[in-house]
Parts: sequence; C-alpha cells; structure tokens
Amino acid sequence: MSINQLIFRNLKKNLKNYYLYVFALMFTVALYFAFVTLQYDPSMDATKGSIKGAAAIRTASVLLIVIVTVFLLYANNIFIKRRSKEIGLLQLIGMTKGKIFRILTAENFIIYFSSLFIGVFIGFSSSKLFIMILFKITGVNAIATLTFSPNALIQTVIVFSAIYLCIMLLNYVFIKKQNILSLFKVASTTEVKKVSLLEMIIGILGIFFIIIGYYISSKLFGGDFTTMNELFLAMIFILGSVIIGTYLFYKGSVSFIFYLIRKKKDGYLNIHEVLSLSSIMFRMKSNALLLTIITTVSALAIGLLSLSYISYYSSEKSAENYVAADFALTNAEDAKHFKEALHAHHIPYSEKMIDVIHANINMEKILDTKLKELKVDPASMPLPIISDDDVEKINLSPDETLFAGYNDMMQKFMPLKSSGQIELKGRHEVIPQKYLGLQKEYYISYFFTSGGLPVAIVDATIFDRLQKDMDMKPSVHIGIDIQDEAKIQEADEIFQKMTFSGNHDSRLAMSSNQKRSMGLSMFIVGFLGLTFLITSGCILYFKQMDESEDEKLNYTILRKLGFTQGDLLKGVQAKQAFNFGIPLIIGLFHSYFAVQSGWFLFGTELWTPMILVMLLYTALYSIFGFLSVLYYKKVIKAAL
Repeated sequence: MSINQLIFRNLKKNLKNYYLYVFALMFTVALYFAFVTLQYDPSMDATKGSIKGAAAIRTASVLLIVIVTVFLLYANNIFIKRRSKEIGLLQLIGMTKGKIFRILTAENFIIYFSSLFIGVFIGFSSSKLFIMILFKITGVNAIATLTFSPNALIQTVIVFSAIYLCIMLLNYVFIKKQNILSLFKVASTTEVKKVSLLEMIIGILGIFFIIIGYYISSKLFGGDFTTMNELFLAMIFILGSVIIGTYLFYKGSVSFIFYLIRKKKDGYLNIHEVLSLSSIMFRMKSNALLLTIITTVSALAIGLLSLSYISYYSSEKSAENYVAADFALTNAEDAKHFKEALHAHHIPYSEKMIDVIHANINMEKILDTKLKELKVDPASMPLPIISDDDVEKINLSPDETLFAGYNDMMQKFMPLKSSGQIELKGRHEVIPQKYLGLQKEYYISYFFTSGGLPVAIVDATIFDRLQKDMDMKPSVHIGIDIQDEAKIQEADEIFQKMTFSGNHDSRLAMSSNQKRSMGLSMFIVGFLGLTFLITSGCILYFKQMDESEDEKLNYTILRKLGFTQGDLLKGVQAKQAFNFGIPLIIGLFHSYFAVQSGWFLFGTELWTPMILVMLLYTALYSIFGFLSVLYYKKVIKAAL
C-alpha cells in the first residue's frame, strides 16, 4: 500500500468517525466568517453612528477566536490520543516519526482546509441572514445586502491557518516524545475505582463552597455590604467560591454522592446503575477541570444573555417609567408647535399638564441608605413635588404625602419604609406630613427627578402653601398621548424633525434607542454563546466517543451473558443524562443566582426573559446528549 493510499483510507475512516468534528469545524468557520463579514459590510454603515456596530463586533470576534482555538486544540488532543495505537503500529512496521507526522499533517490538511472553505461558503451564504437578524433586533431601518468581503476571507484564512499550525505543532510534540510502548498505553489508562476519605472531604467542601457563594450572592445588594470595596470583595469571593466549589464538586462531590447511593443499596446494583452510576463515579473526577470550564463559561453565557435580554425585553416598560406620556415636554411654546403639527396631520391626541416644584424633604424616619458612597443626607433630600389635583384617583388630606415612581434599583440601595413621618422644608416653614407609602406609577418624566428618586404627591393646599413659601414659579410637565396607536410612529417622525428649546423626549424614541444598544449586546452575546454551546457540546460528545470505545469490551461480555441491547441502552441513557445534565444543571444554577443578584440594574422584568434563555440553551445543549446516545447504540450493536 502506498503512502497516498494510506492517507486516503485514513481520511475515509476519520470522516466516518469524526463527522461531528468536521461539522463543528465548518460551523465555527461559518460563524466566524459571517461575524467578520459584518465588520466590512456596507449595510452596517447604518448602525455605526447609533450603536457602534463595527467596533463591538470586532471586539467580539477576538473572543470568538479564543473559543474556537481552545475547542480545536482540545478536540485534536482527543483525536491524536485515540490514534496512538495506530501511530505505534506504523512505527512497528518501520516508519520514522517524521514520516508519520507528514502523513498526519497531510490528512489533517485535507480535512481541515476542506472544512474551512466549505465553512466560508456557508458563512457567506448566511451573512445576509445574520445582518437581517441584527437589524430586526436593533430596529435599524436599512436594507441588508449579500456582499462578499475579500478582507473577511483573508482574515478568516489567516486566523484558522494559525490555529492549524498550532495543531500541527502539538501533534509533532506528541509524536516526538512518545515511544512505541507508551503509545499503546495512552488510550488505555484507567483509574483506581475507589472513593477515598480525601475525596469525601473534597466532595463536602465543593458543595459547601457553592452554597456559600450562592448565599452571599443573594445578599449582595441587600444592605449587608455598605461600601463599594465591600461589594467588590464580595463579588470576587462569590466568583472564587463558586468556581472552586464547582471544581471540587466534579473532583469529589459526584463520586461521594454516587458512593452514598451505592452504599445505601449495599452494593447491589442493577445493570442500568452499573452502566451509569459506577461509570460516572470514576470518570467525572478525571475531567474535573474541563467540566469546570464548560460549566463556568456556560453560566457566563446564559447569565450575560439573560441580562441583555432582560434589558431588551424591558425597554418599553423602562421607557414608560422615564417618559410619562407618548411625548413629554417642559416648554409651553414647544408643546404648542407640536400640537399644531399634529393637527395639520390629522393625528388626534390628549394633553396633560402637571405643575412641579422642588423642595427638600426630611426622610430620616423612612429612608435607609445601604451604600455609604452614595453620600446622601436623609434629612434634606431634594425631590419633585406635585399636587393630588393633577393625579387621577388620588385624594390626600392636608397632612398626608404619597410617593410614586421609585425604581427597583434605587429601592435596593435606598429602601423606603411603608409608613412613617416626613417633613416638607420650605424657605421659612417646615410642614410635617404622614408618609402613606409608595406607588409604582410614574406621573412625570425623568427631567424632574434626580437619579431615580421618587416624586412626592401632596394635597393641593399644601402644594400651594409650599410654592408661596418658596416664592418660586412651578415648572410644568406637558404630556401628550396619541389616541390612535397606529399613528404613534407617524407622530414620532414629526416630533424628531422638530426643534425644541426646552426639555423634550419621546417614549417610542427612548424605547427604540434602548433596543438598539441592548439588541446589539444580545446579538453578540448570543453569537458567542451559540459558538461556545456548539464547541463545548462537541467536546463532551467526543469524550463520550472515547469512553464508548474503551467500554466496548465490557458491552461484548454483557451481551454474551444475555443482556439485550435495550438493557444496555437504558443504562447508557441514564449515563448521558448525568454526563450532560450535571454540567447543564450546575451552569443553570450558577447563572440563576448571578442574574437574581443584580437583574434590577438592567431592567424591569426578570422571569420571562431568563426562563426563555434557559429553555433555549437547554434544548440546544440536549441535542449533543441525544447524539451521544445514538453513538453508544451503534457501539453496543457492534459489540457482539
């Protein structure tokens, strides 16, 4: 057999065994090429001024390179070890290490660069789809075009050629340092199947570190940490505790938990438990570092995507909180011109005017400052004040005050009690008031509030009395609501074209701007998360391929003893549920506690965005577990 025949026979065999690796390589190349194409696509010019699209995508492409490089190097490491016996046999028949390396290099070159150029073609074909998705998410009105970018092609070829050279270097080092005997032992290394006292202690510590990290995470913004340094140290501790705990969990906790289950059964396990629990007990700890990385980055991807989706999902609600009408203005002349324009275009509207004054309020008895760095004086808090005559369905007595429009973030750092005594401070008199609590509604726009603080609603007589005492002319909040929702977009276009002298804003424009900024973040994080999902899922799948080949002899023996394919497959299914399910569940828990601790900094809605992201990630991740079961089924079928 000639060298060329040997190369092509190996190629055929490798494509059959490593089809998922070839798919993953083409997929990552396609993602990278499509991602880089966005930097050079002319239609992206529509986004550069508003959301800095090209710069953000360029930064994300660097992270994409890191993810892909780690995946390809790790996958190649698995494959070269699987072929160690083949390399040893080639040495036995007289081939030099240099010739073996050249054979492997030629094989890899054909597979790698064929996948590379197929991936580029797929990436080019799908680049328009990605641009359309980006424009849809960010709300940019532009036409997506299918444009081939030579710069993107050159950049992709350079990056993946560099990765290929790294792979070949690792292969050369591997072949060079191994002798014939060690090559036959590489793929057959076993572990001592015994749970020691040290592993039990490690297992308990792993669970303890994770729980303490979760506990501190739940207390992060609850007032237990009162300075920025304390908050920073707490975040570092949470990160370190959870990561170390995750590593120890895989290193000892899994074995310890399954050991307790096995001990409870007095060692009498059925065939399903032997194939699942016993196998995982002693294999998972050897992959502790890999599983820790996969779990941590999965949690990071889910957490970041959840937070960006929370902001995107909450954009309309946040805009309602900041702009208390479809259009808000503070200048009567500006409002007059805008209303004339609405009349000219036959757009019906309603108008609401609210007088606003500012005064200091003594809130010592109802306000608790959680962060010392805020440097607020509860005895003299400047707040906007409005009359209950300007608010529907609210009727206060002269000694009562109601607060409204205090956002979740400020409520965490400066929580208000449900009742108490406050004082309204004028120039010459102090008016004692009974505080009735807080309403979520926003009656005036952000022009009048300071850093998310609430507005005080008082009786009309108190409002007039305070205004005269302070000798000030009230500001006015003019809210204009469009009666026909179908006309809001047209009205907003008119509003944006006009020039105003006072403060002004549009609820639709604010919502659109937030969707643009957070939509880009969500697109990038989703892109990177999808890449990591594919690569990490493939790595776990390849590990299961290795294990299935190692356990093939065991399946042969069990089949000869009379166990059916169905008996063995049930055990395999349970094993894959643990192999893929444990990292997924731990990652979901990590992301949940991370998001739960600070979601209010990003938006107004938590559960719907977070659950949708977690369900999508779980569904995509489960595909690799299903593929692993199919591969095991093929191995079990061939075992007899």
